[in-house]
Amino acid sequence: MKESIREKARLKLTNYLEGSDHRKTPERFAILDAIYSLPKHFTLEELSEDLVKKHFPVSRATLYSSIRMFLELRLVVRHNFLTGTKYEACLQNEEHCHQICTVCSKVTELQLPEVVDAVNQAHYHRFKKDGFSLYIYGICSSCQAKITKRKRKEEREKNKKT
Repeated sequence: MKESIREKARLKLTNYLEGSDHRKTPERFAILDAIYSLPKHFTLEELSEDLVKKHFPVSRATLYSSIRMFLELRLVVRHNFLTGTKYEACLQNEEHCHQICTVCSKVTELQLPEVVDAVNQAHYHRFKKDGFSLYIYGICSSCQAKITKRKRKEEREKNKKT
């Protein structure tokens, strides 16, 4: 399935490049292929490192201009998480939700069909929606457990002193 999504992304890029008289460079397709082979969220540095590992390094300028183009084409989406800017392949994944821990900054994708349905059924005023991302901030169970453990320890130490 992931391969067919990558092929659809390549086709969308090809159609755009041919229709707008842009050059179909191997760098653009290598970057796109790398994006669609990376697991979920990535930084531009991680993308660059992945291209180097695949023996296809590209200049920073090429990387940035390609990402800008992919954002416009909705092949990639940009997220501003607590840890910084991350990107994600978004073809056929335009509507999803993230839960973000405000303590450890862990990001987890959620499936919330009720939210997706509500957004899709909403009536927009002079606006055509082409996707959305929802960010829910809170504290993950791991961090909650650490906080609880620390509070209990502090409470025990306080009780020992009295």
